[in-house]
Amino acid sequence: MSSPERRYVITFGCPDRTGIIARISSFLADNGGWIVEAAYHTDPETGWFFTRQEVRADSLPFGVDELRTQFAEVASGLGAQSTWTVTDTGVRKRVVILASREGHCLYDLLARVSTGELDVEVSAVIANHPELGDITRAHGIPFHHVPFPVNDPEGKQAAFAQLRQLVDKHDPHAVVLARFMQILPPELCAAWSGRTINIHHSFLPSFIGARPYHQAHRRGVKLVGATCHYVTADLDAGPIIEQDVLRVHHGDSVADMVRKGRDIEKVVLARGLRWHLEDRVLVHGNQTVIF
Repeated sequence: MSSPERRYVITFGCPDRTGIIARISSFLADNGGWIVEAAYHTDPETGWFFTRQEVRADSLPFGVDELRTQFAEVASGLGAQSTWTVTDTGVRKRVVILASREGHCLYDLLARVSTGELDVEVSAVIANHPELGDITRAHGIPFHHVPFPVNDPEGKQAAFAQLRQLVDKHDPHAVVLARFMQILPPELCAAWSGRTINIHHSFLPSFIGARPYHQAHRRGVKLVGATCHYVTADLDAGPIIEQDVLRVHHGDSVADMVRKGRDIEKVVLARGLRWHLEDRVLVHGNQTVIF
């Protein structure tokens, strides 16, 4: 099977004005850049312009580092507040997965990686319980068990320090909370800002706390769903990447609802992670633009 075409991905945002698209396109065309995918959006409420462009790497006379250097001048000329990235699809991205006891999200991601559906290097899986170690090691991925003591603030702080050391060693492009049942402290949220992805069920904030599916079943809800979002210090309130739902039948038991909830969590997390790794998610404030 032939390898995918190598591309450079440019994401860019700045205050909206005339001539932005023309300036970026002219810069690429003047250097022989062959644009193979382009998307644009303007938010009328904030007056902000967004774009994502994919360029054939072999169409440019220089590499990604020189592209970054030259594009920095373009971005500067389009607005001092501009935000941008240039990435290379030839560089395989790294992911660290944080897990707990529930394995459905981890199993799904490992399967997608092993079949090539997600072209990413899973550098490590770190969990606060040991149960998922065997399946992780079976995929040839290092597994680390970091226990988090209950009712021991100092012990928990030490566990988070160990977790941070393990994650930072790999400098991952994404830290995925695959049902990791610990709340990241603000300092970790800040250190991993814009690359930490979480998944939670759709019952928040209606059914908070223990046994949300039991609460929802008693209430007679007709939909279960999941939200994939970036992690911030505001619990479960970070910028949303993806959401989806499944219908609940009146005859469904709590176990049926839990099964449906797990199914939709897996799909939504995989979509959100893929879009993040493909640089399709542009964050502006607490909102996202998905290209």
